[in-house]
Amino acid sequence: MEELVLADRPVWLLLSIAVIAIAVLLVLIIKVRLHAFFSLLIVAVATGLAAGIGVGDVIDVVISGFSTTVGTVALLVGFGAVLGRLIEITGGAQVLADKMLDTFGEKRAPLALAVASLFYAFPIFLDAGFIVMLPVIYTVARRLGGSFMLYVLPSIASFMMMHALLPPHPGPTAAATVMGVDVGLVIVIGLLIGLPTWYFGGYLVAVAIAKRFPNTPVPALLGEPRDVPKDERPAFGSIIVVLLMPLVLIFFNTGMATLEKSGTVGDDNIFFEFSRLLGATPVAMALSALTAMLLLYVIPRRRRGQKVGGLLEDLVDDALAPVCSIILITGAGGAFGRILTETGIGTEIANGLDAMGLPLIVSAYLVTMAMRIAQGSATVAATTGAAIMAPAIAGGDFSSVAVAAMVIAIGAASIGWSHVNDSGFWLIGKFCGFDTVTTFKTWSVVGTTISLVGFALSAVVFVIVA
Repeated sequence: MEELVLADRPVWLLLSIAVIAIAVLLVLIIKVRLHAFFSLLIVAVATGLAAGIGVGDVIDVVISGFSTTVGTVALLVGFGAVLGRLIEITGGAQVLADKMLDTFGEKRAPLALAVASLFYAFPIFLDAGFIVMLPVIYTVARRLGGSFMLYVLPSIASFMMMHALLPPHPGPTAAATVMGVDVGLVIVIGLLIGLPTWYFGGYLVAVAIAKRFPNTPVPALLGEPRDVPKDERPAFGSIIVVLLMPLVLIFFNTGMATLEKSGTVGDDNIFFEFSRLLGATPVAMALSALTAMLLLYVIPRRRRGQKVGGLLEDLVDDALAPVCSIILITGAGGAFGRILTETGIGTEIANGLDAMGLPLIVSAYLVTMAMRIAQGSATVAATTGAAIMAPAIAGGDFSSVAVAAMVIAIGAASIGWSHVNDSGFWLIGKFCGFDTVTTFKTWSVVGTTISLVGFALSAVVFVIVA
């Protein structure tokens, strides 16, 4: 889409438009009870017109933001939902839940789910990894009883921290690249800062919030639960193969991409070319779903002499039907975020903060936070924040560890302060069965505490080593 030329609008006016737009959106969703999909699109168009985007361009901007978001999310959500449904319906989630509870005990189930999510979130992006973990979380929650919040929020905290602070996730990877610091060093510093951030700002906060929602039911988004007889459940090894496949493929892609950037392998290397195909997240998720169909469903049923045929098609349809609404809402959230991005409000506020003469790491956090609040995307916020701060970093005499701490601070800023223009706000909220207010009280609060604790720890490191 061609770059828009907007009429000059003072920053205070753009900020007022954005605040009013968000307020109207919340009224439509919470009070009027208009479906979030329609509310987001209506407010996106109205906001674009009020901010100076021409009548002939505003729909193009909305469609561009919608299609970009859906193009990214739909494949991940679709394949992830099918994979999750297969793990659920075949009894695979029961196998994993039994193994986890036998190993850690019932009292430590929330911590066990959170730690498992940490490992699973390392190479897999937040949305895809969380969707695959959902059937296990559902099963543990149903098995042990109590509030669904107690089991899902600690897992969400794990995925949020890893997504914000550690490569190969796109935000910190882009920030490290822009600032010219070694990605491996960012991973090391990210782990040193990220693990205490996860525990104190994520896990403990998530458990405390969960206690305020003692009666939250387990959603039936992936279909009604089915108690599969033990002799029909898949082997533990088969489940591990299915779950590890996307991790291995995505790690393969990340490793080969790192070698290619360092010049160790050329871009015509056959393994590099295969990694770009097989290790792309949608492809990795698709291959995992197909493998799950064979290992967990087709082969076991044929061995038992049971019908496969149309049942597998029905299973996939059942998995995809409930997520269509989520995909549309997420796309509409992306459209609203794109409208706010095109107004330029985030860039104007970020530039103003950068010019205030604040301590460098404070400026980096506030600049990135402004971009996050203004346009929603954590990746865009981290990349933009790093680009704005890079000249100041290049002009100073900072150690590599200090620059890595700056990258972590920028990543921390990018995950907090989530609201209605963040596609993840809608994606995670809807998969958890939360209404809009509850999503603010859970997802947004946990993300913001992770953001603040991560910034505080990175600032300490920066001050010590700068």
